[in-house]
Amino acid sequence: MSKELATLGGGCFWCLEPLFAELRGVDAVTSGYSGGATKASYEEVCSGSTGHAEVVQIDFDPQMIGFDDLLRVFFTVHDPTTPNRQGADVGTQYRSVVFYHSEAQHDITEQVMAEIEAQKIWPAPLVTELAAFSEFFPAEAYHQNYFERNPNQGYCRAVIAPKVMKFRKLYAERLKPPPS
Repeated sequence: MSKELATLGGGCFWCLEPLFAELRGVDAVTSGYSGGATKASYEEVCSGSTGHAEVVQIDFDPQMIGFDDLLRVFFTVHDPTTPNRQGADVGTQYRSVVFYHSEAQHDITEQVMAEIEAQKIWPAPLVTELAAFSEFFPAEAYHQNYFERNPNQGYCRAVIAPKVMKFRKLYAERLKPPPS
């Protein structure tokens, strides 16, 4: 059984992690940093000086969910038209970015971006960066499964919970069955 990795940045990793974790075919989602040259702390990344983006690294089974399907979800759950910004989160660490792990992922990303543009899902052109994957640094432990562990925190209630509800409605047929 072959597994693949996808590394995607679409603003705050707290917002992306709970969405991708619910998709059938996704085995694990880890919040972290990519795009910078060396390991950095959350505070250093937030300074905007390290080159990192907040990302999620998704371990998935391509027999159950394709990279193209992950991208279609990605391009509908964040705003890929605002450079270095998602809502109130501003800075290069919040940029829209796909770090591709292979030439196939590069080509698929270009195809899906063209498809999203042609469908006019967004009122402005996509500004998503497409960059070769070089390194992933997992975020500190308190960032992992943040929404699941802190559902009553203000940011979680005001920003993440509405995204999760919208996501569940849009992608109900692609979700893992609820735990029994």
